[in-house]
Amino acid sequence: MDIQGLTIAMASDHAGYNLKQDVRAWLENHGAQVKDYGCYSTESCDYPDFAHPLAEAVEKGEQPLGIVICSTGNGICMTANKHQGIRAALCWDVPLAQLARQHNNANVLGMPANFISRDKALEIVEAFFATDFEGGRHERRVNKIAIH
Repeated sequence: MDIQGLTIAMASDHAGYNLKQDVRAWLENHGAQVKDYGCYSTESCDYPDFAHPLAEAVEKGEQPLGIVICSTGNGICMTANKHQGIRAALCWDVPLAQLARQHNNANVLGMPANFISRDKALEIVEAFFATDFEGGRHERRVNKIAIH
């Protein structure tokens, strides 16, 4: 996927703030725009306050894809996944990001700021956006994720 001209939603808590800023700079340097749902500093805060607005926006199609970051990535992904139209995948390595897109059509990338380096995070982001959903048998499964 070419991110040139796309607007990507981003959110983090205080533990993920610095990594979010690094990822944001990478995205903007590659031609994407970023809609930042917070947080805006390293001051202690609660990740659901930022994950819910991001998830609502992606669910409504205001931004096609999002990135969420907290210390482990777990809490912020769990929060985003409370929304029916969200498929947030916690990824700490490139193959996980690729498979999340290929097999699960993940629309939100979650990353654990305390467990990956800046360089690893950028590799993951690049892989996530470079990988397309395969469809086929995976589409049937993805369609069963949301409760209707």
